[in-house]
Amino acid sequence: MLTEFRCDLHIHTCLSPCAELDLYPRALVEKARDADLDLIAVCDHNASENVPYVLRCAAGTSLTVLPGMEVTSREEVHVLALFDTLDPLLQFQDDVYAHLSGSNREEVFGCQAIVNDDDEVEGFNDRLLIGATDIPLDGLIALIHVHGGLAVASHIDREAFGVLGQLGFIDPSLAFDALEVTFRLGIRDARRRYPELAAYAFVTSSDAHFLQDIGRGMTRIRMAAPTAAELKLAFQRRDGREILE
Repeated sequence: MLTEFRCDLHIHTCLSPCAELDLYPRALVEKARDADLDLIAVCDHNASENVPYVLRCAAGTSLTVLPGMEVTSREEVHVLALFDTLDPLLQFQDDVYAHLSGSNREEVFGCQAIVNDDDEVEGFNDRLLIGATDIPLDGLIALIHVHGGLAVASHIDREAFGVLGQLGFIDPSLAFDALEVTFRLGIRDARRRYPELAAYAFVTSSDAHFLQDIGRGMTRIRMAAPTAAELKLAFQRRDGREILE
């Protein structure tokens, strides 16, 4: 049976240097539940150390969490990588770290805190998570797919770090599974603004960097279960699965 799910597929934690420290795993899950969300994806910049703790905090609740990451390509394009389970994300993380150079300067870029499900600081990520990898965009999308994930172009209507702002167009050879637009634009207006992208599925998310922003943007999706596999079917409008625009 198909069900409508309220989905926010782009939420940061306090691991992202540009996010507030109040976005620790337990607080994130509680806020997502308060916002009546059914499915969220945790997508920190180029890192995933807080994802296992968010999964633990959501265990036994009505909220489903997809392991994810927001990766920056060589062209400085942000791409969401969404997975069904933790293991492929951790394997993908190893590949991302192999292509990410530089060290964080907390006083310049911000704190990158790893916080567990007991609200304890486990440590800090010293890599330059705000930076770009040296993976070209087409290679990054392919790498996400190799690990069994979905590749969603982040906030394409934003000048900074969106594929349109960085490249000026979306090459049809780029195998994005979907395109994300900001909640300020929304899917319907995005359809009108970008008629040349009619073949793509659109989603909107909060891109929350602050606790109160969780759920401010969300997408209603009809599918059989809150999984990445079902999301893929919805993106493709297959077997009755669809994004409710």
